[in-house]
Amino acid sequence: MELEFLKHNIIWFGLAVGSAGLLLWPYVKSALAGGGSSNLNPVDAVLLINRQNALVLDVRDDAEFAAGHIPDAKHIPLVQLPDRLKELAKYKSKPILVHCQGGVRSAKACDVLSKGAFTQVHNLKGGLNTWLQAKLPIVKS
Repeated sequence: MELEFLKHNIIWFGLAVGSAGLLLWPYVKSALAGGGSSNLNPVDAVLLINRQNALVLDVRDDAEFAAGHIPDAKHIPLVQLPDRLKELAKYKSKPILVHCQGGVRSAKACDVLSKGAFTQVHNLKGGLNTWLQAKLPIVKS
């Protein structure tokens, strides 16, 4: 009887299994990547900064940084990051919060840092845009 039910509903069963797989894929992918970086919302980012004294790394260009940045952020534009990793050597095993304007460049910077053996790399999900939406402070140069 159960086999008969499965035969008549194989398409629905396949759709259910496929949907579950697609929903779980991001979790499986991040687990397989190991180490890597995590995406943090602004509240979790503030907790990381305040509780673990995380380095805030701004990878935007000079004009964007001058227009406003997170207080005490270290500025290294993404294009310069591979050549300037030595400046961050003392943070290899310490938390680093990386951000840009919207989160794309900072995700790339997190990859560069992870490949450079930095172990606690975090991306500010949505970048400075989400920081500002959360009404968190910025400093203008």
